[in-house]
Formats: sequence, structure tokens, C-alpha cells
Amino acid sequence: MAVSAQLLVEELEIFGLECEEALVEKLIELCVLYGQNEEGMAGELIAFCTSTRKDCLTSETLNSFEHEFLSKRLSKARLGASKDSGHAGARDIVSIQELIEVEEEEETLLNAYTTPSKGSQKRAITTPETPLTKRSVSTRSPHQLLSPSSFSPSATPSQKYSSRSNRGEVVTSFGSAQVMSWSGREGASNISVKVLGYPEPLTGSYKSMFQKLPDIREVLTCKIEELGSELKEHYKIEAFTPVLVTAQEPVTLLGQIGCDSNGKLNHKSVILEGDREHSSGAQIPLDLSELKEYSLFPGQVVVMEGINTTGRKLVATRLYEGVPLPFHQPTEEDGDSEQIMVLVACGPYTTSDSITFDPLLDLITIINRDQPDVCILFGPFLDAKHEQVESCLLTSPFEDVFKQCLRTIIEGTRSSGSHLIFVPSLRDVHHEPVYPQPPFSCSDLPREDKKRVQFVSEPCTLSINGMIFGLTSTDLLLHMGAEEISSSSGTSDRFSRILKHILTQRSYYPLYPPQEAMAIDYENFYAYAQLPVTPDVFIAPSELRYFVKDILGCVCVNPGRLTKGQVGGTFGRLYLRRQAAGAEGRRSPCTAAQVVRI
Repeated sequence: MAVSAQLLVEELEIFGLECEEALVEKLIELCVLYGQNEEGMAGELIAFCTSTRKDCLTSETLNSFEHEFLSKRLSKARLGASKDSGHAGARDIVSIQELIEVEEEEETLLNAYTTPSKGSQKRAITTPETPLTKRSVSTRSPHQLLSPSSFSPSATPSQKYSSRSNRGEVVTSFGSAQVMSWSGREGASNISVKVLGYPEPLTGSYKSMFQKLPDIREVLTCKIEELGSELKEHYKIEAFTPVLVTAQEPVTLLGQIGCDSNGKLNHKSVILEGDREHSSGAQIPLDLSELKEYSLFPGQVVVMEGINTTGRKLVATRLYEGVPLPFHQPTEEDGDSEQIMVLVACGPYTTSDSITFDPLLDLITIINRDQPDVCILFGPFLDAKHEQVESCLLTSPFEDVFKQCLRTIIEGTRSSGSHLIFVPSLRDVHHEPVYPQPPFSCSDLPREDKKRVQFVSEPCTLSINGMIFGLTSTDLLLHMGAEEISSSSGTSDRFSRILKHILTQRSYYPLYPPQEAMAIDYENFYAYAQLPVTPDVFIAPSELRYFVKDILGCVCVNPGRLTKGQVGGTFGRLYLRRQAAGAEGRRSPCTAAQVVRI
């Protein structure tokens, strides 16, 4: 099995993990020994480093990775093989443990069909003949709304999370954050929050899974034509040439980047899918050898110049840079221009080894202490990837657990006066897993909280006192980072390139085809997932490393997730001050930003 060192290093660089040459050789040996390809080995290593909180790669880390992770995986494979072959053979201690776990699962399944003994009865059995009495229902205290024992049979706090020592550590800063004390205006009521649409925002559920392939093609075609028209006007291009027309001189073409197979895009497999008006959707392979700098991903709408001497391959000589939308111009109707504090946090709000919402309760404490003017909370609130959720170990319905979580946040932050904005996630187990995703519905919201609580869609463009926020809980950086290819003569940053693509493609999810887990309804995607303007602040939570960057005048923030595996994660906070209406020139409203450990 041949393993490429260069491909292995590139896979690790996607996740910001640098690797020395000696360690690369060791990794190649592990690939061969355990039958892993470059992508698979990089994924396993990143998962191991994340779960064990190892930020850098050393020889000790690789040894632990081999003995604690890969060897167990190999033993599981041997266990499966021995079962299939019909005889047990010699087993190590890990294999024996696997057999014990299987027997315990079978015993648990058997017990589900038998009558339990009196001693093992843990909770009252409710049947139509013996309904739950009103007294037993009313004994729950309001202070125990988020008590894990109410919806999980085995809720023990995470030891690793509770024993963390780096609480409140500032991990990255932007602007003049070093000299500031972080606090809001103590529940100032003059906060104007509006949802912007293109042409209108998504406010409720819709029928999905009824789209036809011609409808998807129509959406993609409209996107190519719209961006092509903007680039043609900006660069003063006379006309676009059909992609299959033979030309000895440089010609300018419009199209969408694609891959010539079902595999991952690389510099040899890039094709250009022409637009409908000029090229009737024809495709042509691209030769990128003459381009000194480029950054491409599947679904990207591009205008490029090149020579097509045979009509079978285009030698690209120039790639026109994308153009972002203009910024919003503040008006007198946008409210006051005083400084406000915004807190942003992204789920999961529980650690992977416990269903207790301790990290969420800690966040509520921080909100009450700092009293930010606005809190933007991204899902997942009840993570579909959590082990107890996947195994259906919760005793309450997912919807009920979410409502308890929601009630705790709203009632727990009432004294702070902060405006709460809830953004759903495709990983919210109780919510509709379709993109764009409608807002949460909460019909029993208390009247006193209706003015300060707002539920928005995923994705969403928001105006807070005239300052535009782009919000998405989808891990764009991970999805696009895995598909993007680039060549640069300078020190190019992958995160910056991806964020620049989002702003210049004018879409919250420009990748096509999308990542496998994404269920996109393209008719609603065209209506609700486009950027109406370039946002002043773009919030894009990701599993990848946190950051705050200025991209084309837009401050882009990855606050990280509130928990990472069994340990605490990070959240973000920003200070913003909108410039007065009618002021000349544009100044970014974000004066300071920080990413902080919970």
C-alpha cells in the first residue's frame, strides 16, 4: 500500500496541525501497519488529539495514539474476524472486554421483555389503569428544570470539565481588546434587532424533499448568471466566449468549477462547467499550470481567461478575483450609535461523556456577570451526535429536554436584561434537519421575555442597531477546507481564503455538491441563504481552531464550541460602535473582540 507523505501533510494542515519530517515517516509506517489511507489516518489522528487536548504533534503523542487508539481498533477488527470465521482463537484483554460488552447489551435487551424484580424497580410504571398522579407531577421544583436526573438515568458530571484550570483564559484578541473591561450597558432597552431577508427572511417551516433535478439546475444556473453579470460589469468585459470554441488567442469564459469524477478535487481533475446562455452547460477540463496563484473549490462561480487551441482543454492564464457586495449604509432609523457588547457561543452545551448542562450553566453565570447587550447562541442545544442521544438513553422526549434547556437560559438570564438570539443547527436532534433551517418555535414564551428573545433561521442576516451580522451554525470552514485546492507564492492562510470565497460568492454555502450530511432544499436555498449585503461581522463557528480576522473589511469570528469532547471549549465577545449616519467613508464597527475559554 503506497502512502504519499505530501498528501498526508496536506491533510493534517487542513486542521492546522504541523508535522515534522521524522514524525511524517512514523505516520507512514502506521498507515501501512494498520491499513489506513492518508485521509483516514489524518482524521483518526485529529480525533485523538482533540479528545486528549494535545495541541502539537510529538513523538510521545504518536506513541500514545498508536497504543491507546490504533491497537484497540486492530483488536476490534480481529474480534470481528474471529466471529465471522466461527472460532474464537487467542484473544487479548481488549477482545475479551468487547465480548463482555456484547453480552451485557444482549442481557439488557432480554430484560426489556421480562418483568423486573421489585428490587430493581427504579421509577413508577405509568399505564392507562394506573396514571401518574397530580401530586407526583407537581413535586418538581422550578429550580430543577435542567436537572439531568429528570431526563437521563445516568447523569454524572464530567470530571475533566469540572477539573479544568484555564477558566476565563483569553486565547485570541482583535482590536483594542487588551485594555478593555468587558461589560454591557446593564440591560439597555434601546437595542434594535431586525432580521434581513433576500428578499424576505425565513420565518417558518416549509415542505422539503420535493425538489427535482431541473429545479436544482435552475438555481445553480441563476447563480452563475447573476455573479457573471456582476463580474462582467466590474471588470468591463465585452463578452463571454463559449467554453468549447477553439481559440488561438486568450478568451474570457464564465462557468462553475467542478470535478471530473466523484473523488476529491485536485489540480488534475478540475473542470469548468459553462453557463447556459453562452455555453449551454458544456464542460471542459482545465490546465492550471500557467496560473501562479489560485484557490478553487467545487461550485465556485469564476470568470477566467485562457487559450483553447484544441477545443478539448482550456489552459487558464488568468483568474478574475471575486467582488463582494457593498456594506450596509446606516440610517437614523437604525437606532443609537453607542457602544454595545455582543456575546456569541456555539453548542454543544454538554460534554461528550455527560448529559449534564454544566457548561451552559457556567455560560449563564457569565452572562449575568457581564450583562452583554446581545447574546447570540448557536445550536446544537441537544446534540444529535451525543452518545446518550444516539443510544436513546434519555427518558424524556428530545423536544422536552430542549424546552427545559431553553427555559433555563431565558429565565436564568432575565436579571441581566440581555437580548437573546437563538440560531438552530442541523445537529439539533429535535429540529428539522434541512438547510436552510427554519427558526425554533416556542409558543409558550412568557410575555415579559417576548421583547428580548428572538428565534432566527439558519443561516441568517441580522441588523443590530444598524450593524449587520452574518450568522451560520454550519461548519463552513470544515466543509470547504476539505474540498478547496490552492496554489500561492506567498504565505496564504486557508481560513482567510475560505472566508473570502463566502463573501465574494455572496452565499452562506457556496459549495456544490454539498457535504454528504447536508440536506439542502435548493429552491429555499436561493431565497434564504444568500447574502443581501456584505456583513460588518460574520460569525462562523467551527470544529477548527478559533480566530478573529478582518477579511475585506468584514470582521470574521470563529468562537469555537463551548465544549470539545470531555473538556471545556471557548466563546466569543465583541465590542461594537456604529459610526453616525451620513459620515463619510466607512469604518468597521467592531472595535474589539476576544475568544475566551469557558
